Amino acid sequence: MTWILGHILATGIGVSLGLIGGGGSVLALPTLVYVMGIEPKSAVVMTLVIVGTVSLIGVIPHWRQGNVNFKTAFIFGSATMLGAFAGAKIANLPFITGTLQMLLFAVMMFLAAGLMIRRNAKTTTKKPPEKPILELYPQPVCKYCWLWLVSEGLGVGILTGLVGVGGGFAIIPALVILGNIPMKEAIGTSLLIIAANAVSGFLGYWGTVDLDWNIIGSFIIAASIGTIFGAYLSKYIDGKKLQKYFGYFLLGVAAFILFQNRGILEEFRSQKSANLSYSNSQKIHRYSNPV
Repeated sequence: MTWILGHILATGIGVSLGLIGGGGSVLALPTLVYVMGIEPKSAVVMTLVIVGTVSLIGVIPHWRQGNVNFKTAFIFGSATMLGAFAGAKIANLPFITGTLQMLLFAVMMFLAAGLMIRRNAKTTTKKPPEKPILELYPQPVCKYCWLWLVSEGLGVGILTGLVGVGGGFAIIPALVILGNIPMKEAIGTSLLIIAANAVSGFLGYWGTVDLDWNIIGSFIIAASIGTIFGAYLSKYIDGKKLQKYFGYFLLGVAAFILFQNRGILEEFRSQKSANLSYSNSQKIHRYSNPV
């Protein structure tokens, strides 16, 4: 039953990518950890492989339609790949535990969910074709924005390597505003960048974690089928209208992850209290026994 449930959710990963153009990694990682029982660090790497492969498959129809800007993908993708590799190396540091990665992942889920919900709320009151997805994005401070584009690419890449987040919710607005390309082209280009990030992040983890290639392969097949089904549904269902509900779903999953990892928060509070008590006792000892 666990295997069946996990692969049903894996199909949902593909449906999400095909229907609303994102949400793959935020569904894949919790499914691998809490349904399939994979250790968090290994699950992060497996998420990179699964989402990266499915994203690369998703590039094909966009490429055939001419909606992939390879020049922008090279400039932005080079920065994100460097960041993804660095993020993976950071994740291999001793103090970056699997639990900490899951907590960071939950924080990113809260951020992505908030953007989806607010973006959808603005869409219901305003009707410009491309503006709602960009309204919450900070305006560039530079006249020539290639440096801004590269710096954001590094940040998104580090998050990808550290917690397995694809970063589509940040990549697409950056490509439209900073790369000055149309929305449809930004979506296709972002899939190519996400795939490249996954490769770079995977190389950064290479040889440091154990991977279950059987689950990776079966999840890729299930997610690919889901992507085709999601693309078909997109002809009849407005994916933008579903983003708000998907956002609330993400809030619930993020809250669940925080609840599951509440032990480390309690441990941190108790350790902080112990350190404070020790510091106070040392002060009392010095004052009562002056030199």
